[in-house]
Amino acid sequence: MFSQQNSISIKSKLDTEKDELKIQQEIVFHNSSDSTLTKVYLHNWANSYRDRKTPLSKRFIKDFRKDLYFAKPHELGSSTIKSLYVDFENVYFKELEKQADILEIHLDKPLNPNSKITISVTYIVKIPNARFTKYGETETGYLLRNWYLTPAIYDNGWQLMSNLNLDDLYEKGTDFKIEIDVPKDLIVESNLYQYNTKKENTNNYYLVGKNKTDVIISVQKTKQLKTYTTNTVTVHTDIFSKELEDSLTTSILNRELLFIQKYLGKYPHLEIYIDKATQGKNPIFGLNQLPNFLRPFSDTFRWDITMFKALTKRYIENTILLNKRKDYWLIDGIQNYLMIEYVEKFYPEVKLLGNASDYWLLKSFNISNLDFNDKYPFVYQFTARKFLDQALSTPADSLSNFNRKIGSKYKSGLGFRFLKGYLGDSILNQTIQEFYQHNQLKIITSNDFNKLLSSKTSKNLDWFFDDFVKTNKKIDHKIERIKKEKDSISVTIKNKRNITTPLAIYAIKDKEIKLKKWVADVDSTKTVKFIKGDYDTFVLNYENLYPELNTLNNWRKVDKKFLNKPVKFSFFKDISSPNYNQIFYQPGLNYNFYNGLILGLKLHNKPLIKRNFEFKVSPYYATKSNSVVGSFSLLYNQFFEKTKIYKIAYGLAGGTSDYAPNLSYKSLVPYVDIVFKRKTLRDISSESLRAKLIHIDKEIAPNAIKTDQDNYSVLSLSYNYSNPDIIKEFRYSFSTEFAKKFSKASLDLRFRTLTTTDTQLDFRFFAGVFFNNKTEGDYFSFGLDRSNDYLFQLNYLGRSESSGFFSQQHIITEGGFKSLLPTRFANQFMVSNNSSIGLWRWIELYNDVAFLKNKNQPLYFAYENGIRFNFVHEIFEIYFPLYSNNGWEISQNAYPEKIRFSLSADIKSIYNFFKRGFL
Repeated sequence: MFSQQNSISIKSKLDTEKDELKIQQEIVFHNSSDSTLTKVYLHNWANSYRDRKTPLSKRFIKDFRKDLYFAKPHELGSSTIKSLYVDFENVYFKELEKQADILEIHLDKPLNPNSKITISVTYIVKIPNARFTKYGETETGYLLRNWYLTPAIYDNGWQLMSNLNLDDLYEKGTDFKIEIDVPKDLIVESNLYQYNTKKENTNNYYLVGKNKTDVIISVQKTKQLKTYTTNTVTVHTDIFSKELEDSLTTSILNRELLFIQKYLGKYPHLEIYIDKATQGKNPIFGLNQLPNFLRPFSDTFRWDITMFKALTKRYIENTILLNKRKDYWLIDGIQNYLMIEYVEKFYPEVKLLGNASDYWLLKSFNISNLDFNDKYPFVYQFTARKFLDQALSTPADSLSNFNRKIGSKYKSGLGFRFLKGYLGDSILNQTIQEFYQHNQLKIITSNDFNKLLSSKTSKNLDWFFDDFVKTNKKIDHKIERIKKEKDSISVTIKNKRNITTPLAIYAIKDKEIKLKKWVADVDSTKTVKFIKGDYDTFVLNYENLYPELNTLNNWRKVDKKFLNKPVKFSFFKDISSPNYNQIFYQPGLNYNFYNGLILGLKLHNKPLIKRNFEFKVSPYYATKSNSVVGSFSLLYNQFFEKTKIYKIAYGLAGGTSDYAPNLSYKSLVPYVDIVFKRKTLRDISSESLRAKLIHIDKEIAPNAIKTDQDNYSVLSLSYNYSNPDIIKEFRYSFSTEFAKKFSKASLDLRFRTLTTTDTQLDFRFFAGVFFNNKTEGDYFSFGLDRSNDYLFQLNYLGRSESSGFFSQQHIITEGGFKSLLPTRFANQFMVSNNSSIGLWRWIELYNDVAFLKNKNQPLYFAYENGIRFNFVHEIFEIYFPLYSNNGWEISQNAYPEKIRFSLSADIKSIYNFFKRGFL
């Protein structure tokens, strides 16, 4: 019986002028399954950089990245097959439809179980620019990953996956023999053993490795790697700190490897390779992103934790061969569990904010008291409270970017910590080590881990593998009541959610744990008895051993006082405290032309992790008008899990400010928002319904008579849809308004697209019509160049100005015109179209047309064009009119007064712009 090990032999030559690898490859493929195969598939990930139609390019578009989509031809990569033989015979092969990076080979003869074939391929790999995935042509050479053809795995069907920049190619352990010729001024480094032969014009490298996966090759002019010889394995890496001496670095690596070996067992290879590019794609968020001038963590800690994460990732992924697109949670869980354990053992004193916790400005904040490991439950709550978390069984390519990079990794790590607390560290750690040692370089699944762990304990673990892993059900228990008896204390625990898991309850005195007990099967309520002792507080999940939706209701004092949680005022935003009802205060700054600089205070109850009920009160002093202005808001978010509705927000808002010199207005707005769920969390579209009743009461000038334009109420109903795709953005809003003397409806539809040459085309269509209109004047009319904004929902700096700088502020609404034409309003209907085309970078040519109809007036046709400087779309833009109904605008007097600008100071809009594709 021959070995079932696949093998790959490659002869290649690097052409640096064309950035190409000329390759002759031989693959010995073994059918180790029980099925007879008529086809064989090869992953050809080098071809995923070929054009904008590949899954990789489409994935980038969903991530709001267009660099590959609009890359120049010399930046792209490809894999061109010149010939392909099976057992030295011609065969039919093709690329899969819509998956250019997978080859399908039709076998002339069926491949029986325990049989093998030899696939011979000649092909040319055009190396892409490394800016797409960090692999490819770099500024100093080449870093090659997933550059060769490799057989797909057959395991209950073919496991096919395209390159999606997830670095999760599913490979069997393979024996490699690679020859590569490079120009004589270049050096090759890799994660295989290598031998170098210098020739007249080239350097020939011979690379070998047994039972390897994921061959990475670096080709540079200078040596990039440092080698550290430890007591267990030799580490080759380009991740090193100039601040740390080699002796200290080696000592840290020894400690890390001994720690990993204690939990996982012996590494099956003699050497381990860790490259900076791979590590950079899996950073420690909150640590690696800090600029160098901010150093709240010591150089030793930064390097140690960064290297430990990269080392554990390689240690595990080079050995445990599973489908990382489906079962990523198992590897992430073990890795993050080891991270938690490592920090807990060697850095228990390190805080989440590092040394910054001692800064005078931060030391009073609750967040400064969090330990470094507290980031795991903190981040989980951040996503779970917004219902943006996903089941750990969700395929990696269906996770939101936040969950893929952070959220799901942290939840899986907490899952293993949960198991450790409930089962005991001996059972969990023994299972992890046995699983690692007995399954090295074998094709396995997470179900194998489930079976092994379940065999080690008599406790039922269905709640973990069926609910915690396969659903996004959320854990939330509270202490319902405490009853003191003669010799004991009864604690009643309530399960507030739809998942039944074990929970940990603690008896605490002065932050010291006096008693700890695990309680199982709390499906609704359960009463647990404790003997009276020297403790005054009961707490659930005191050590944050498992992720919980809300931990604020986990605390209960034995002797409950009338005011169990006193009110505490805290500066700025902070994490919630279980001991206080917190009110946050922070300085507020605003501006408008009539009030001038507006200074004041914001009082609110919104911590860093949002809560369902929120309130905000903002009293301000206006320096120019010498008046008190401000606003308030009350909001309750009701989230839904089993319907198409994401949440319903019930709110009441109001405020007062000046709308003209020495004239103020008051508003009161009750509203209801219905926000629908996205199809998936990778879908960036949004859909909502809004109903609001706006009450406006305006102050009038002395001796003026109050009219219907000064005190009014409007019922507004609207439907809003947005799909802010980076290539084809589409949004529309349909709204109706009903008031005492008018009713109207309008449609605002916007479409923005980028052509194949990266030219932006922007189209907007607006249509508005009055059903009835008994008002006088144009206060409630549709505006051609500027909305009257009688609902006070647009951020005008000088809303009543008809001349001067503030009158030139432009917000794209209603007619959307930039020029001031003879007819500026419509009291019957208006139809307009605004369009623009990109000329160069952010310079565009705009063209607008509109039809306006007023009572007893003929239909008015409006037109204009000009130059648009679109610096940041709808946030910062400048318009220079050229030609309109007025004639040549540029040749008329006072042209600078005709220039319009858009400037958004709305923090929420700016935040939404930059978070696209991440949350």
